[in-house]
Amino acid sequence: MLNVGLTGGIACGKTTVAEMLVARGAHLIDFDALAHEVEAPDRPAWRGIVSAFGEDVLNADRTIDRLKLGAIVFQDKAKLQTLNGIVHPAVFDAWRRRMDAIVRDDPRAIILSDVPLLFEVGMAPLFDLVALVYISPAEQADRLMKRNGFTAEEARARLAAQMSIDEKVRRADVVIDNQGTVEETRRGIAAVWADFVRREEAKRMS
Repeated sequence: MLNVGLTGGIACGKTTVAEMLVARGAHLIDFDALAHEVEAPDRPAWRGIVSAFGEDVLNADRTIDRLKLGAIVFQDKAKLQTLNGIVHPAVFDAWRRRMDAIVRDDPRAIILSDVPLLFEVGMAPLFDLVALVYISPAEQADRLMKRNGFTAEEARARLAAQMSIDEKVRRADVVIDNQGTVEETRRGIAAVWADFVRREEAKRMS
């Protein structure tokens, strides 16, 4: 089994790259999806959130109102730490269970965990290697403005809120260039996948 962390900057096209790798045989675990799962009504993390922040953070259908909760915690570091202390352990438990299930079915699995803020939250040591989807900061800003309707100032603010893509490049083990055409990215993915297969075999044989 090869345990790969997949990350990138905002608007880098990480979802497209993940789909290309899945098409070649990778098993994908989406951390955002895991967070939604553990926060579903009456799950332990949901109960912890309601206990800590009250029922005012719930929608009418009893799901978590993420906008309302976000407005509370991002103005108060102590409350953000409280939220992270509730959600992160539940997500990690779900992640490990998902990984165990995949490996039971496929001992040679190449598991791709999509973690948007992988470096920011210090998760790199949990993986055999980290693959970064790269586009330039100028391209990031351009895509954000086109995709989200942001002004140039709003796009720059979003980029400034994350670790710089250049710093992520320095920390990554594999960099996937996604600045060209879809076909150029697909050719790059073929080489990346071959590298992953070699690494998985070397790890299994060591």
